[in-house]
Amino acid sequence: MARTADHDARRRQICAAVRRIVVQEGLDVATMARVAREAGFSVGLVQHYFPSKDALLLHTCRQVMADVNTRVAALITEGEKREQAIRTTAFASLKEMLPLDAARRDEYRVTRTFRGRALDNPDFADTVRSTAADLRAQLARAVTNGKECGEVPADTDPELAATRITALLDGLADQLHQDPARAVGHRGLDSCAEEILKTALREVFSGTCGRYRR
Repeated sequence: MARTADHDARRRQICAAVRRIVVQEGLDVATMARVAREAGFSVGLVQHYFPSKDALLLHTCRQVMADVNTRVAALITEGEKREQAIRTTAFASLKEMLPLDAARRDEYRVTRTFRGRALDNPDFADTVRSTAADLRAQLARAVTNGKECGEVPADTDPELAATRITALLDGLADQLHQDPARAVGHRGLDSCAEEILKTALREVFSGTCGRYRR
């Protein structure tokens, strides 16, 4: 009998195949047969783990978003270990979600494709909605922590600040994916996007954190 780790590895292989197909050929091409061929498995094995195409795509959607969250969590942990200002850690975490290199552009394409499917599929809509809500909640907690340590003004509304920053992040990601080579004045769009994000965070985290002050 296959071990649990083997089952998990196979699910990840199958989901990775879906991601490659979505990036290279589009979601409509991701049939069970095409996914099985891409993953190097039989259709029967794919159906053993995912009884329907919707089940397969939904699991892949959740896996992609979980992978992003794992990387962001690692950046937050590293920032806390280094006793960084909250603004610095927030910038590193949010920057990870921008399509600034080939891997993240592919990831963006996959997540945006699944967002489109969420328009008429309640299960996808719930996943997309909860993922966005989790990000806003994390940012709101960061703002609240900033208020406690002096990095954020006391009258700042954490939820409003989090909503504003995530809306900006979505817009920057869209522009970076649509036209990554575009110049803004004499600068590349990628460096401008980073500066825009930094400026937005400085407006919220405008003070100095006293928690790590020596």
